[in-house]
Amino acid sequence: MDDTKPAALMSIGELARNSGLSVRTIRFYCDEGILESQRSGGGHRMFDADSATERLLLVRRLRALGLGLDSITGVLRGEQSMEEAIAAESAKLDIEFRSLAWRRASVRAMEAAAPEQRAERLALLAAAQDGNALHESLIRFWHRILTPIPRCDSDGWVCWNVPEPPTDPSVDEVVAYAELATLAANPDLNKAVRHQYWRNRPDLILDPRALYHEMGEIMIGVVPLVADGIPPHPGNELDRFVTAHATARGHRDSRQFREHLLLDATDSDPRIHRYWSLTDRLLGPRVTIGRAHDWLYKALAHST
Repeated sequence: MDDTKPAALMSIGELARNSGLSVRTIRFYCDEGILESQRSGGGHRMFDADSATERLLLVRRLRALGLGLDSITGVLRGEQSMEEAIAAESAKLDIEFRSLAWRRASVRAMEAAAPEQRAERLALLAAAQDGNALHESLIRFWHRILTPIPRCDSDGWVCWNVPEPPTDPSVDEVVAYAELATLAANPDLNKAVRHQYWRNRPDLILDPRALYHEMGEIMIGVVPLVADGIPPHPGNELDRFVTAHATARGHRDSRQFREHLLLDATDSDPRIHRYWSLTDRLLGPRVTIGRAHDWLYKALAHST
């Protein structure tokens, strides 16, 4: 004999009372395929008493967490686990939080601005409301500077020297980051920084990649000197710097070549100093390539 009992059925009104949801909402869930029903002889919706109530309670609780119907439907259909849906919602909230934090800092920056500064600051901040987009623009700026170095070689350098947008920026940080991105968007700054990095006549460099890697090794030696506040001076670090540039161009270190490296130097360009000042403000105590380059430039100028 078949001992299985038919599932107990309930009307949509009973299901509404059991689940705490309105009849209208339950009908909507049925139409969206979230909840299954069957028709009675009179054409009324009927539901499995246990599974329908349990399913609606799960939907209600996930909705209370803010999950959208697409995510909930995916969980109910087994297309993704609840853990995956919640992790995706958490990542989405992180993005929304960063966006709101950025907007809050921008509004407060406008409140803090003196009346005569508001128009300029408004223009600056209005164009800088997506911190991630600004970060990408800074990365592109440096990849253009470091051309023709492959990105796989320069990513570490860029990561060290390009600040990420603060998750919860202060007024000063949001203004500094917006100004930094505005500077990087200036083609003249790109040209000035490129000249600072590759020096005069980069077209004569035989192997840019080799020079780039040698510069990285040299900067590793300069960073501690900058961090310790040691004044720029001729010595091993500067000699290596000059030799690297000379070798890359098929020359040797000489007074004439050192003067050649200083030809049309852009190291003292106020826009470059402003760029690195803003970067230092955002990165804190980290010694950037800008400060290391400035140290070598001053040592080079002193040596000649």
